[in-house]
Amino acid sequence: MTSFHWNGAVAVLVIAVCLASQLSAQQDKSSVAQAAPAWSPAQSIGMFAFPKSAQNADQQLKDESECYGMAKQRTGLDPQRPAPTGPSAEQVQAAQKEAAQNADQVQGARVAGAARGAAGGAAIGAIGGNAGKGAGMGAVAGTMRGGAAQRSANAQSQQKAAAQAKAKLEKEHEQDMLAHREGLDTFQRAFSACMDARGYSVK
Repeated sequence: MTSFHWNGAVAVLVIAVCLASQLSAQQDKSSVAQAAPAWSPAQSIGMFAFPKSAQNADQQLKDESECYGMAKQRTGLDPQRPAPTGPSAEQVQAAQKEAAQNADQVQGARVAGAARGAAGGAAIGAIGGNAGKGAGMGAVAGTMRGGAAQRSANAQSQQKAAAQAKAKLEKEHEQDMLAHREGLDTFQRAFSACMDARGYSVK
């Protein structure tokens, strides 16, 4: 009889230990789940909030969400909006091509060259006794020189216009990036002020 009671007590003790172990494991899992950080509006904008008055995780998430919404409403900004991307290579090429086509073009250099060449040729031909022939030869040479100068000037004008078009696109992208950074900074300051008023240190 004593042995039966003893065995029964051992069995009860073993069951109690098992139940206690299971309860402890469940509590540990629950603690881990509670301690696991939830999605943080603060961290989504590159900031960290620390409670000053022992606010729990649920309260902090509530405060962060409300301050996030308030900052979005007050500033009219969306911090999750992607940063602006620069122009693609195709866009740059298209802008450069259009600028080159619309660049200022030199006109009349061939005619002017012919006139100057004819005058010079006539003078030289007069010395040799044939001003007309000299003028004709000078006009041909002057036309060629004038045409070459015109083509060179137009090419330089097109290159300059294309370079200016590319620089304009790059400057516009820099301005867009600056506006994006300034907008995010404004949003962060609004969020930080709201969280500070609710008893948090925000960095």
